[in-house]
Amino acid sequence: MSLMVSISGIRGIVGSSLTPETAVKYAAAFAEYAGHGTIAVGRDGRITGRSIADTVIAVLLQSGCDVIDLGVCPTPTVGLAVERFRAAGGIAVTASHNPMVWNGLKFIGPSGMFLNGAENARFWSIAERGNFAYRPWDRQGTLRPEPGFIDTHIDAILSLPFIDVRAIAARRLKVVADCVNASGGAIVPKLLRAFGCEVVELHCDVSGVFAHTPEPLPENLTELAARVAAERADVGFAIDPDADRLVLFTNEGRPFVEEYTIVSAVKYVLAAEQRAGRTGHSVVVNLSTTRAVEDVAATYGAAVHRTPVGEINVASRMKELGSVIGGEGSGGVILPQVHLSRDAAVGIGLFLQLMAESGGSSAELKAGLPAYEIVKNKIEVGSLKPDEVLARLHDRYAKSERTNMDDGLKIDFPSSWVHLRKSNTEPIIRIIAEARTRAEAAALVERFQKEVTG
Repeated sequence: MSLMVSISGIRGIVGSSLTPETAVKYAAAFAEYAGHGTIAVGRDGRITGRSIADTVIAVLLQSGCDVIDLGVCPTPTVGLAVERFRAAGGIAVTASHNPMVWNGLKFIGPSGMFLNGAENARFWSIAERGNFAYRPWDRQGTLRPEPGFIDTHIDAILSLPFIDVRAIAARRLKVVADCVNASGGAIVPKLLRAFGCEVVELHCDVSGVFAHTPEPLPENLTELAARVAAERADVGFAIDPDADRLVLFTNEGRPFVEEYTIVSAVKYVLAAEQRAGRTGHSVVVNLSTTRAVEDVAATYGAAVHRTPVGEINVASRMKELGSVIGGEGSGGVILPQVHLSRDAAVGIGLFLQLMAESGGSSAELKAGLPAYEIVKNKIEVGSLKPDEVLARLHDRYAKSERTNMDDGLKIDFPSSWVHLRKSNTEPIIRIIAEARTRAEAAALVERFQKEVTG
């Protein structure tokens, strides 16, 4: 498996495609890209994170960068730290939802947002050029440990104008949190207790030993589902390793469905804005996100804009439009009032406030949202040529259906859609379909799997 280099950073298998030499190359390149300024560094808690972070920090220091060492923390915490400390950039040591054998680096610009396409191109050119200049002993950077910055992140959520900590505490919610023994364990239980919740910790020890396959999909979260039901909890929260994705389970132990994390967040924020007398807002989501967002936004007179998949694409468009809320259907919520990055902790705060104000159960909240079913699958690239496959399918459907090739190929049918795209992080083609029923969505996925490989 070769090193994966994309708009999402670099990612590889430790000891194979991701080696110390790789970490040195990209850390030194980023030091130059960032003008040898101050860099914030955090890691997601996986076992290999410490050695990789130590390598990255050593290279940055020897390149003349001052380093703010955040330790184990969510990736959005790194972005927030860049902004709060006015740093020149940030590096998150993480492979996100990939298994334990993987690790990687995500690169953050001075805005606290990930590098966009043009910025990445410039950064990659520096990395490929090599020939980095290190500083002599008396011009090296200084190291500043900031292990408590997570508290600043928590305070930013607690102090949001539409968050009422007392109202949430008054509901005495019982919550099961599965943090897969990664960085979510450093923030989620503490945040929940600050909201007055009774917390049942499931895999929150930050050992880096993932208790199950880390991508927060229902098939990987059967233990959480069972625990929510057994504990008679009000809600279950599943967090991916770098804590930028939030997946919910209802009080019945059933998946809330990852797409509906952003739907519920949009519903709450737009309702809060309307109560405050502010309307005419915009919402930004990616092309693969459920149509339920449009349905909810229409209720509040808000416009929905869609971008290619990728957090930086959504966040950049939100910044351009001044959007109040946005995110991705993978469980990523972006709230600009905290920071322009996907943030599971922010999603938790919004959902708890929604529960406090509704007075109902999490199952009732889910039942009150527009009903769609999404089915996702993937095809190993192998000998396929993805660009040629997608161009062929576009030619086949463009005359009869609404198509979009901003990111792979999306085909909109009257009551359903399908989106096919190359993954930024894995050698696969993702196939995502949505319809009113699961059977219809599954049939669409099966149909297009055959069309891709046929």
